Amino acid sequence: MKIDFQHNVAAHCENGVTSNLLKFYGINLSEPMIFGIGSGYFFSHMPFIKLNGMAVTSFRVWPGMIFKRVTRRLGIRVKRKKFRNQENAMRELDKMLDKGIPVGMLVGVYQLPYFPREYRFHFNAHNITVFGKEGDRYVVSDPVMENVETLSYDELKKVRFAKGTYPPSGRMYYIAEIPAEVNVKSAIIKGIRKTAKDMLTIPVPMFGIDGIRFLARRMRKWPAKLGEKSAALNLAQVIRMLEEIGTGGAGFRFIYAAFLQECAEVLQKPWLNELSREMTGIGDQWREFAILAARCFKNRDKGQTSYDQLADMLMNIAQREEKVFLQLQTIDL
Repeated sequence: MKIDFQHNVAAHCENGVTSNLLKFYGINLSEPMIFGIGSGYFFSHMPFIKLNGMAVTSFRVWPGMIFKRVTRRLGIRVKRKKFRNQENAMRELDKMLDKGIPVGMLVGVYQLPYFPREYRFHFNAHNITVFGKEGDRYVVSDPVMENVETLSYDELKKVRFAKGTYPPSGRMYYIAEIPAEVNVKSAIIKGIRKTAKDMLTIPVPMFGIDGIRFLARRMRKWPAKLGEKSAALNLAQVIRMLEEIGTGGAGFRFIYAAFLQECAEVLQKPWLNELSREMTGIGDQWREFAILAARCFKNRDKGQTSYDQLADMLMNIAQREEKVFLQLQTIDL
């Protein structure tokens, strides 16, 4: 039992799963288009949420929101389920596969056997698509892997019910109904406006453009407030979220730049090409920040990079992102 499903590689798992599922139903949208329509671009620095005892910094929206927003904006009906009983979760998956329906789901990364050990960590919101079962093994499209993978019944059950922070609880989702026509242009405009609104207007200083500035102000105080060792660990946490968790913050900026470039052609708005180039520059600056921050953390530059300098870079990045979204918030068909 194997569904005729095309596996395509993507930079980010949720973008990739969403794009691959839509392509199965004849809606051909690129990963950048999925990310943009789904308003995946975001920033938050949340001291009230801890990972390894330190504040979480995120460069994208909450897991699951991209799929939810893309399908809603395209008028696609979906089904989502989560489970308490593990055997019921596996039976429900088998039922969908028997009907020829590919199923997206959340799994924990740490115990995924096909992941290289150096990339395994305790993250429970990784997206994959299961599209077949051959004997005791499930056929898996993981968009961050080059080839189709397989998992045994027990292996898949284990990662579907991984323990730890925000356990996946067997969550699965699939497309239930596709409309006769989808309005991609309208979906693009809604996606851009939502992203601009979230980056510019959330009245809480931890989110959007204000969140970048909030992190910069806190970072300046880390050495004096936390001591050198704890300050370095907090900086390493930011670097990890920026460069290693999922696609990483700079990676999301590059994806959004590609989205704007596609939109310039689809919407016939050449000025979006200028913003695409600026967004690429912003991604480059985030990457430069990560490099300098890593040198500071590892003390490889003999103290040449200070926390004040890193905070100044964040302030500059915030200013550049703000200018981009001030222009994007005016977009219309």
